[in-house]
Amino acid sequence: MKNLFLLFTLLCSVCFLGAQNSIPTTAIKNLDGKSLTLQDCIKPGKVTIISFWATWCSPCKKELDAVAESWESWKKSYNCDLFAITVDDRRTLGKVKPMVAEKGWTFEVYSDVNKDLLTALSGQSVPFTVVIDKAGNIAHIHNGYTPGDEVELEAKVKELAAK
Repeated sequence: MKNLFLLFTLLCSVCFLGAQNSIPTTAIKNLDGKSLTLQDCIKPGKVTIISFWATWCSPCKKELDAVAESWESWKKSYNCDLFAITVDDRRTLGKVKPMVAEKGWTFEVYSDVNKDLLTALSGQSVPFTVVIDKAGNIAHIHNGYTPGDEVELEAKVKELAAK
């Protein structure tokens, strides 16, 4: 059953990548409430990691903690950016800033309260990670988190940074 689920996820990912190659213009907000789009954030010529998460999602926090351990090294080695986009709703959004501060995450954090961007990227649940190549195209997507996924993520970022 697990293999069937993995095959289904892979097929969905392939279909998704074939159907959508560019970033949607859906609005997100920074943690001060300023509205912007990913196009406002993504810098041409840089690989960008977009990680959707929530304060109530244990695998999300584990993934971001694992990435945070190597984040400064990744920034220097691969000249990449990381945007952690919370899908916390208005009721739980107030927990985001304190959690980010407590965890010491140094990457940028935004919010997608209504999950509009997550939906536009065909994400169903969190954690959901999208990697954007230097040309601004979607190059990789990943659903869920298992310890060690950050190694695979780094390999993908390294590959894209070298192109």
